[in-house]
Amino acid sequence: MEIACQPARAIADLRALAELTGGQGGARRLCWSEEWVAARGLLRERLADLPVVVDVDEAGNLWARLDGERPETVVIGSHLDSVPSGGWLDGALGVMGALETLRTIAEDGTPPCTVSLVDWADEEGARFGRSLLGSSAVCGTLDPEAVRDLRDAGGERLADVLARHGVDVDRASVATSRLADVRAYIELHIEQGPVLEGLALPVGTVLGTVGVERNRVLFRGQAAHAGSTPMAHRRDAFLAASRFALTLRDIAVRHGGVCTTGDVACTPGVVTAIAGVAAVLLDQRHLDADVLAAMLADARVAASEAAAAEGCTVTWEPIWRIEPIPFHDELIAAARDACLAVSGSDHALPSGPLHDAAEMARRVPTVMVFSSSTKGISHAKEEDTPVEHLELAIRAYANTVGHAITRVAEGSL
Repeated sequence: MEIACQPARAIADLRALAELTGGQGGARRLCWSEEWVAARGLLRERLADLPVVVDVDEAGNLWARLDGERPETVVIGSHLDSVPSGGWLDGALGVMGALETLRTIAEDGTPPCTVSLVDWADEEGARFGRSLLGSSAVCGTLDPEAVRDLRDAGGERLADVLARHGVDVDRASVATSRLADVRAYIELHIEQGPVLEGLALPVGTVLGTVGVERNRVLFRGQAAHAGSTPMAHRRDAFLAASRFALTLRDIAVRHGGVCTTGDVACTPGVVTAIAGVAAVLLDQRHLDADVLAAMLADARVAASEAAAAEGCTVTWEPIWRIEPIPFHDELIAAARDACLAVSGSDHALPSGPLHDAAEMARRVPTVMVFSSSTKGISHAKEEDTPVEHLELAIRAYANTVGHAITRVAEGSL
C-alpha cells in the first residue's frame, strides 16, 4: 500500500506544537503537566478532522483508531512528553509523522486493515524516573508496586499525580487489552546521536534497542589526612575508581559498545582528606546480549584489578538492567527499502536510547525509522534536524507503514 503523505503538513503541526509548548528555553511538555495536557489538546484538535475514534486507556495513553476492512491493526505513533527544556522533535516527530500518515490514509478511504495512532504517556520518565511508563503498562511489564511511591522533585507521589489525570496505577495493566488485534508497530524518531549526520545520511533504519547494564561500583580504601599520609601509604578509593574508568573506555572500544561513568561520589569528600570510598555509577550498552555480558564481565575484572592496585576493595550494587530488544527482520527490510527509495541511501543502526518501541517489540513485530540529528544533540533546546531530512524521514516512515498494512491485510504479518 502506497501512502503519498505530505510531510509539510506534519512539519507545520510540529511548529504549532513548538509554539504552544516551547520557546527560547526549549520544550515544556513534562508528562502530567499543564503543558503536556495542552500538547494533547492540539493533537486532539487535529484528530477531530479525521474519521477516528479517540480515547485514553487505563494507563493514560491516547489512542485514535481508524477502522479498516479488518480488525487486525497496525499501530503508529510515539510520545508528546518531553524532558524539561527539551527539543522540539524528540517524540513529537513520531506523533506528528504518524498523524500525517493517518490523515493521508483516511483521505484515501477505508484502509484494508485498522490503523491506530498512539501517543504514549510518560515515555521520558523525566518527572518520576520511570521511563516507558505507558507502553510498559500496555505490554504487561509495569509493576505497580515498583512505581506507585516514586516521588518527583516536589515530593509528590506518582500514584497521586496520575490519579488527578484519571489513571489508577493498580488498573494500568488493564490497558494490555489494546494489543488484542495489533499485528505491527512502527515508530518514527530523531536519532538523538551523531551517526547519520557523520555519514552525511538523512535517514536510517533501526535494528533494535540496545541492552543496558547499570550498576553502582563501590571502591573502599582508607580515609586519611591529605597532608600527613605519604603517597606510598595511601589507599585512595578515588585513584582506584580512576583506573577503573580509564579501563572502561578500552572495554567499550574493544567490544564496539559504550561504557559511561556517569558520576563518582567520594567520601568524606573534602579537600584535606584522601577518599575512603568512591561510588561509581556505571552504564554499559550493547545490541548483542552476549557481548553486553562480556563487557560486564570485563568490567568486573577491571574493577578488581584497579582496587588491588590501590590497596582497596570493591563491591557491586545492581541498579537496573534491560536486555537488548531486536526489531522484526521483515519490517527492518521494509524500512531499509523505504529509506533507499526516498533518499537513495540507507544505514542500519541500533538505538542507544530506549523508546516505546522496545516495549512493543516484546509483543508484536516492530521497527523504527530515524532521521538525522544536527550535531547529535537531543534532550536540549538546541536539538534540531534539517527540514529536508525530516521530510525524507516522514516519507520513509509512511512507506514502511504502508508495507505493514499490506502484509497485515493479507494475514501474513
